[in-house]
Amino acid sequence: MLSLISTLGGLLISGLPKLLEFFQNKADQSHELALARLQNERELALAAQGFAAQQKIEEIRTDQVMMQAEAQMTEAALRHDEKVLEKASQWVANFVGTVRPTVTYIFVLELVILNGFMAAYLWNHPDLIKSIDDVVKYSTLIFSEDEMAMLGGIIGFWFGSRQWSKK
Repeated sequence: MLSLISTLGGLLISGLPKLLEFFQNKADQSHELALARLQNERELALAAQGFAAQQKIEEIRTDQVMMQAEAQMTEAALRHDEKVLEKASQWVANFVGTVRPTVTYIFVLELVILNGFMAAYLWNHPDLIKSIDDVVKYSTLIFSEDEMAMLGGIIGFWFGSRQWSKK
């Protein structure tokens, strides 16, 4: 009988912190709810007096100033590039316009050559492939996620930029 009472007492006492925590959480939540109500009432009162509209106007002005500053920096950089290219020889001026396409061609050519070499090597050494798991392993080696991410970025840049320029 004593063991039954001590077991029940232990269970009840072990639940006491949870019970106290429940009441504490309830008090905290009611306090937060009261604060939220006060904040909503304050915002409604300010909105009724027109302060919300003023805040929106200031946000729009800030965005406009940032856009103008960015446009001025871009124009200054383009003017600087024009001055530099005026003094450069013609082949340098021509090459400046082809740097990004050249880098793209080099990367894609490297990708095709390396992946073609690995695929040809596996084709000529069929003893390396013993199961379908080996095929999956080698295909992830040939067409890795990093390569596909870089290729996707390049394709997105070149073909996506066309769509942005149309809009």
